[in-house]
Amino acid sequence: MKIIKLTAGNEKKLFKAREVRDVEAGHVAAEIVADVRKRGNKALFAWAEKLDGIDLKKGGVWIGEKEISAARRAAGKELVEAIEHSAQNVRRVAEQQLPKAWSIETDRGVRISQRVEPIESVGCYIPGGSFALVSTLIMTVVPAQVAGVKDIVVACPRPNAALLAAAKILGLKKIARIGGAQAIGALAYGTKGIPRVEKIFGPGNQFVTAAKQIVSSDCAIDLPAGPTEAIVYADRGNARWIAADLLAQAEHAKDAGSFFVTTSEKLAREVQREVGRLLDELPASPARTSTVTSGAVVVAPSVDAAFDFINRFAPEHLSLPENAQELLPKVRAAGTIFVGPLGAQPLGDYMSGSNHVLPTGGWARRRGGLSTADFVKCISVQSINAKGFAKLAEDVVTLAKSESLYAHAKAIEVRR
Repeated sequence: MKIIKLTAGNEKKLFKAREVRDVEAGHVAAEIVADVRKRGNKALFAWAEKLDGIDLKKGGVWIGEKEISAARRAAGKELVEAIEHSAQNVRRVAEQQLPKAWSIETDRGVRISQRVEPIESVGCYIPGGSFALVSTLIMTVVPAQVAGVKDIVVACPRPNAALLAAAKILGLKKIARIGGAQAIGALAYGTKGIPRVEKIFGPGNQFVTAAKQIVSSDCAIDLPAGPTEAIVYADRGNARWIAADLLAQAEHAKDAGSFFVTTSEKLAREVQREVGRLLDELPASPARTSTVTSGAVVVAPSVDAAFDFINRFAPEHLSLPENAQELLPKVRAAGTIFVGPLGAQPLGDYMSGSNHVLPTGGWARRRGGLSTADFVKCISVQSINAKGFAKLAEDVVTLAKSESLYAHAKAIEVRR
């Protein structure tokens, strides 16, 4: 993991690498999505075989109830308890996030209220390249269930036994063995075998993220969520713990970006050494590549310079293991923030209850992570009686005529 100084030139290179990656992925994803939209199942099957080595003609798109039930029966007690514990915590947070119905009177005789209605159908994308992410199934499905979504379709190219066991525990029945940009295209536009959904949720690699953005003009999406990003900021602390957090996110993919930002050159060297030591202790993983090609230790000239960079980068994950209460006010953009030395990032990935589907690619400057609110529609209802009409009418006519919208004014005047 290289050590670099936070200079204007180095910062420009870090942001440029992110932009180039996004553009390249966009070209590939656009071709795949367009093909699936045009040829449906034929394209879906062809891309699944070409990119994932999956023969959907032979194995089928949908996973049967027998296979799902068998996985649940075979699941060990520890796994089942961990799934249930995670789902319980995610559900508690999701219930807190759910928008509430309300009603107020803005003028006498004018009542405005809000109804909260679930989205009818959603697609939950579960990454399944090297490993199917059971945690992502929980993070996307549980808020959908809390919101009251009736039709939940899960897409995962290689769902393993643990994921299928979790699906059974959560009461899921529609699990499609599809992935990549082709799965996003199928969910967005529908095929002969895959139903079109109203909104797509879930993280993925750069191609999945690009595909979601491409289809977003026709099918709603949650947010750009991938590839993984993490920043740890500290000027003192346990170098081994810091290095471990960096590698926890770096192992997601070869293009995952993990950065340690510090004002201490001494701690920078210590963390660099610990990253190397931990890599030697761990099994082979994408982290060995991503820490070299996509990550760095960044030495800033001051705390203010460090947080100016962090806020413009807007990382998916940000850790403040030391002095967090003083540093938190400096943070204006991050998907989620872990505070304190024991706030290991994997606790949030799996179990704390906070959602791990988070904005990447700078989107944390614009929005936060996945919430139950993303699964519902807040519909306003306007009730106006005679007293309310009399109170509003004259000002409405005045404003309508100021905009030369005389039919608007007439719709009021005919009721007088």
